[in-house]
Amino acid sequence: MDERAAMLRAIRLAWNGWARVGSNPLVGAVVLRDGAVVGEGFHAEFGGPHGEVVALATAGERARGADLVVTLEPCRHYGKTPPCTEAILRAGIRRVVFGAHDVDPEALGGAEVLRRGGIAVEHGVLAEEVRRQNAVFFHRHSHRGRPFVALKLAMSLDARIADQDGRSRWVSGDAAREFVQWLRAGYEAIGVAAGTARIDDPALTVRGPLRPHRPPLRVLFDRRAEVPATARLIATARETPTVVVLGHEAAAAARAAVTAAGAEIVVAEDLAGALAALHERGIASLLVEGGGILAGRLLAAGLVDRLYVIVAPLLLGAGGVPAFGELPGAALSSAPRWRVSERRVVGDDQLLVLEGT
Repeated sequence: MDERAAMLRAIRLAWNGWARVGSNPLVGAVVLRDGAVVGEGFHAEFGGPHGEVVALATAGERARGADLVVTLEPCRHYGKTPPCTEAILRAGIRRVVFGAHDVDPEALGGAEVLRRGGIAVEHGVLAEEVRRQNAVFFHRHSHRGRPFVALKLAMSLDARIADQDGRSRWVSGDAAREFVQWLRAGYEAIGVAAGTARIDDPALTVRGPLRPHRPPLRVLFDRRAEVPATARLIATARETPTVVVLGHEAAAAARAAVTAAGAEIVVAEDLAGALAALHERGIASLLVEGGGILAGRLLAAGLVDRLYVIVAPLLLGAGGVPAFGELPGAALSSAPRWRVSERRVVGDDQLLVLEGT
């Protein structure tokens, strides 16, 4: 196995920490000796050993004189665990190859520590893939003043997210909905628009087998306070933390009903202000699941970092609800082009993951 193949393996391993590592990055590591894998590991739990340490432990004495391939630059600081650089130096690793540099001010600089310890260090192997895997972690340290925003939409072939009566259950199939539960588990907050909340009455909880390190905060974008207090998002706010984003025009009585149900209120002038308020609350990532008007407004404002588009093999026609309502028109020459980072079949549906420019 060469370094690139080992890095691909390390990236796949790192996904095993999805939803479980909290604010830490996903990290996978492989120990190579004469081209053979003698140890591997990943960061599995927040506060637990990092991927490099697990890989070195599985390699044991075989790590001495071997190469370590790791997705992210090994950390050099004492956090909930000792520095990975110390474990690497003790293990007698000959050479370290990592994908992307760490950007956490407390953790970065591990590469230089290893070089001073006599270990050869190289970086940049599949760096883009590593950064994409840890997009939320890198965004967290970008000082942009808002969460990383991902937009998930399940739509028909003609880009409709609901039929002419507003029904969206279910556009996508069972396998795609299982994927969405996995996806939800890895985000710190899940958002939905008032129209979707009224029609679908979603719970916005994680119901798949993967249990997140911390249940996502639920966010309801309801500028005019149109969602009744009997809706599940509000009625269950004492059980599952919920934020309702209101505009200044929301009636005082409606605000009181939301507060009485146990939900937290954020009053914002616009979507940018709402996201800034969530960021101040400590939310680093938000998965928005609809509806079409909210999706269009977020895109128009340049507030979406990633798109998860699930395309189902059906047509709903002109009467269906558009996936991107109120999105202003753009000339072909100036329309932003998204980069496809993943495409795969999920059951009978097609999943496209797209990154913003």
